[in-house]
Amino acid sequence: MSNSKLIASALLCAALCATAALADNPAPASKWRAPRTADGHPDLQGTWTNATITPFERPEKYGAQLVLTAKEADELEHAEAKFNATADAPTDPNTKVEDLPTNCGRGFSGANCGYNNFWVDPGTKLISINGERRSSMLVDPPNGRMPPLTDAGKQRFAQRMAARGRGDGGGAADGPEMRSLGERCILSFGSSAGPPMIPLLYNNNYQIVQTADSVLILVEMVHDARVVRLNAKHRPSNVRTWLGDSIGWWEGDTLVVETTNFRPDQSFRASTQNLKVTERFTRVDPNQVLYRFTVEDPDTFTQPFSGEVAMNATGEKIYEYACHEGNYALPGILAGARAQEQEAAAKAAAGKK
Repeated sequence: MSNSKLIASALLCAALCATAALADNPAPASKWRAPRTADGHPDLQGTWTNATITPFERPEKYGAQLVLTAKEADELEHAEAKFNATADAPTDPNTKVEDLPTNCGRGFSGANCGYNNFWVDPGTKLISINGERRSSMLVDPPNGRMPPLTDAGKQRFAQRMAARGRGDGGGAADGPEMRSLGERCILSFGSSAGPPMIPLLYNNNYQIVQTADSVLILVEMVHDARVVRLNAKHRPSNVRTWLGDSIGWWEGDTLVVETTNFRPDQSFRASTQNLKVTERFTRVDPNQVLYRFTVEDPDTFTQPFSGEVAMNATGEKIYEYACHEGNYALPGILAGARAQEQEAAAKAAAGKK
């Protein structure tokens, strides 16, 4: 056989072998790639919701079990549906204020509760990431629980809890400046606007808008707006703003955001103004952004801790949050404290006679 025929036969054999190998081992499906903005970065823009019934901390019964079994997850979601069906039922018109609580949302009691279940919207599903439903938002420490506080953190936390419980004019009701930031409509209660951004009882929608040099996160709760400056440096430490100072950069397909310079009166679980929060936003499919956060504050927590939350695409619109329109609670709280002070002063005066 001529050399040319030998070469042709060898090439034909190689081609047939390669075809057979591909048939036995088909090429992996192409990985989904997030759409790009004009500057070439992943497009995180849109309206997203982090509403979920997954708790921030993991119930102790699950131990180090982050991923629930299908049975466990189904039972929790079915229980939520049953709760909502009961709580959404019409209130008996004969119910009196002193009767046992009925049809009130979570954390509220009494027939005259401030919120019934109609007004709350914490979500109905567990966090689902890669098809796995989660037992907690916290993923580190492995037990899904907050790390212990430092001694200074414990003292600070105790002082703040004591101040909240004082309604005698000795602190919490001295004036509007002593009330919580949520009551004063300065920031959301809890940590809805963050960072870290943790879902609450309602208003769990976020709108993300990107430009080449910044990312805006508009929060439904109290219409907070956080601007992340890309490829920038933190402002001087004496410049402290609500929501802190957020700078960001891209690591591959992930937007990394680092926030420092918090105001001393904005706290996350008794944290100090030296709190640092690092967030990671990764669009993992057309309908979900994986949000991961790490919290560090050595003056408060004995170790850093991290969590993951699914931000799912939603067709809901974000409406204006008019926090204090028709809100008589804050004047009522302060007026009530002044009335108590007057009553106490009158009793003291009567006792001296």
